[in-house]
Amino acid sequence: MLAKVFVAWLVMGACVSIHAGGLTTALRWIGTWQMTDSFWRMSWAFATIAGWMILLHVTEIVAWAIVYHRGAAMPTLTAALYFSAVTYTTTGYGDLVLPEQWRLVGAIEALTGILMCGLSTGFFFAAASRLYRSRSGGV
Repeated sequence: MLAKVFVAWLVMGACVSIHAGGLTTALRWIGTWQMTDSFWRMSWAFATIAGWMILLHVTEIVAWAIVYHRGAAMPTLTAALYFSAVTYTTTGYGDLVLPEQWRLVGAIEALTGILMCGLSTGFFFAAASRLYRSRSGGV
């Protein structure tokens, strides 16, 4: 079981790295955007940021799913993807459960999902503030 927890710790670290790299990339994009009062331009900017963050989360969900599938914790990759998505997002339907020796891994995934979703929320707020400032001529 300790080996599985160590693997979970490695996947958590990979998720943080994926998120950090992705958000750093988004910051670079935002820095180059010239914002106006255009509703469509602002909507496009927010949709782009949201879509990019969702892509980061989906990438992280896939990483967890691969671990579950390769470790034989889930019978199929499809089941592993579904389980990972409902665990990462802390939806937790309970229709699929991990074998007993994997349950701490599922808990670590849920905690990682909470942290990464919180980070995305904070980033989205910061990006919105930055876009608003650039639109209004602030620094």
